[in-house]
Amino acid sequence: MLRRIWTVIQKEFIQTFRDRRTLLIQLSMPIIQLFLLAYAINLNVDHIPTIVADQSHDSASQSYVNALVASGYFDVVAYAPSQTEVTQAIDEGRARAGVVIPPEFAAHVERGDAQALFLVDGSDLVISQSAYNAAAIIAEMHATDVLMEKVARSGLLAKGQSFLPLDALIRILYNPNMEVLWFVIPGMCAMILQMQSVALTAAAVVREREVGTIEQILVTPIRPGELMIGKITPNILIAMINLLTILAMGIFMFGVPFQGSFWLFFWLAFMYVFSGLGLGILISTISKNQNQAQQIIMMVMMLGIVLSGFMFPRDKMNLVLRLAGDLFPLTYFIPIARGIVSKGIGIEFLWEQVVAMLVYSIVIMVFATRAFKQGLD
Repeated sequence: MLRRIWTVIQKEFIQTFRDRRTLLIQLSMPIIQLFLLAYAINLNVDHIPTIVADQSHDSASQSYVNALVASGYFDVVAYAPSQTEVTQAIDEGRARAGVVIPPEFAAHVERGDAQALFLVDGSDLVISQSAYNAAAIIAEMHATDVLMEKVARSGLLAKGQSFLPLDALIRILYNPNMEVLWFVIPGMCAMILQMQSVALTAAAVVREREVGTIEQILVTPIRPGELMIGKITPNILIAMINLLTILAMGIFMFGVPFQGSFWLFFWLAFMYVFSGLGLGILISTISKNQNQAQQIIMMVMMLGIVLSGFMFPRDKMNLVLRLAGDLFPLTYFIPIARGIVSKGIGIEFLWEQVVAMLVYSIVIMVFATRAFKQGLD
């Protein structure tokens, strides 16, 4: 049996290395994807182009505008005389946000009833949410500063005494600077690894069926299970090479700290690859040609990215979507990757995800093997 499997493995390696262009694409595509996603995905929105209509022109209005600029979230690109011009600038795309400060702003600040109108371009949800949250926080902080100055001038506070009864000390664990790449790259390792294992396996099996080489192999004494093992072995090697490549790039090029055990991560990733290979074999059994296989792979990857927790938290999804997300191996490996890479935790905290991924891998491989045998019959 081992000799027959080794013969198929040799054939697959020879065929893989003979097509050097395809091999180059298989090895370079994850690197390109990592660069594109790492630099394109940026949820830290700052320096939002902002237009200001200051109708008060006093120290209070200038202090408020300075607070907006000093935060780093807003850049004043122009000044306008009225709200109409501010809205027009946002309509034309010259600004993403606008501030309208009414007349006699300083007097209203002294009375405690000052209001400034903040207009945000809602056509871009990420920018609008960031601008909305930043504007609310800056307004609250600026109002607190103004109030503390008024109380200090009144002499009600002793020197060095704080006006605020509570000062919250906030500490961000695992990612103190809230770097987006520290959050994204562990998930990208899982996503690219699944993409490679699923796509390579499905494409290889469908291609063999199209050219008729599988039927030629079946004339030999080899069994369907041995054929499947021989065909997926090169894909396992390529997927693991790609994993090590993108992990090294994340650590050494993008500065993502690896907090946990490398060998634990490696062997769990190895287990995770089998779930992707099984899914790829299942896709190959229901695909009549390579174009159909590619379309199914794209649909599976898109649903996996949305439902797995790669970008959106699963606990905010309804029960139906969470159950649908359980059908994708990406769902199980993302918390493992982030737990080991970012938190540095071990198997004692990840055993539930590991058991779930192991069960998923076994079930998907059993179904894939049966479907593969039925397809050959």
